[in-house]
Amino acid sequence: AGTVLPAGHVTAMASDDHTLAVAVADPPSVLLYPLGDLNAAPARVAVDGTVEQLSFDAGQVLASIPGKGEVARITDGSHVGELGVPGQPVDAIGAGGETLVAVRDRKAVEVYQGGKLAKTISGGLYSADEVVRSGDQFVVLDRLRTAVFLVDVPGGTIGAGLRAGDGATNAVADSFGRVLVTDTRAGALLAFSTDPLLLRQMYPVPGGVYGIAYDSRRHLAWVTLTGTNQVVGFDVRGGEPVEKYRFPTVRQPDSVTVDAASGKVYVGSATGEGIQVVQP
Repeated sequence: AGTVLPAGHVTAMASDDHTLAVAVADPPSVLLYPLGDLNAAPARVAVDGTVEQLSFDAGQVLASIPGKGEVARITDGSHVGELGVPGQPVDAIGAGGETLVAVRDRKAVEVYQGGKLAKTISGGLYSADEVVRSGDQFVVLDRLRTAVFLVDVPGGTIGAGLRAGDGATNAVADSFGRVLVTDTRAGALLAFSTDPLLLRQMYPVPGGVYGIAYDSRRHLAWVTLTGTNQVVGFDVRGGEPVEKYRFPTVRQPDSVTVDAASGKVYVGSATGEGIQVVQP
């Protein structure tokens, strides 16, 4: 469905109001596309290794590179520096002047201020694979425990945790104070409230549910199905998700992001088939 832009092996995607950021593996780079003209040649920014997660923070792109122990900072189409993180930093987000980094092998969330380590938050985790901000709450996804945990950033502690299905893989915050989680092994979309931390919904989604993105204007959760090569849009405003859209995709659609302004959905192929652009 839609159109496909040529690209290599896509490992991560993210977007803000103006830019689509796409990490590719060969050579390790981050491609920056202007959302106003996706046919324009993207700015290609070389990075030191394979990027696992991308995020935007105050106009900068944060690219987590676990194999090199760093989070690259990219702005205006250039590589402007690295945040050195001992271990395997797999996800990083901005939080009011701080940067929170999930460090998988050290089972911790680290907080950096001005490029310096301010605190290490750990305890009870088997791995720290993704960190999500939902309003004033922070949640870390632990894939090994297939669980989610609250993170008390000011207090520097890991808080309450809950099992997240049989094989949680990815997470995103919605507009209702919840964290949405894909449970790949059991084939489900989970919704957790964060204050308090409770499992509110567990909706079956067969087909290898994996990647997830959220459209804050239309309240649509977009999930990719790697077993059937599809992307599905669910309206999550009610008591359970309601399927609104379903499109065929490029093969192995591991990555997905959405432009909330236009509603366009971008899907990345992990087998090198490109970047798919779908307008629902």
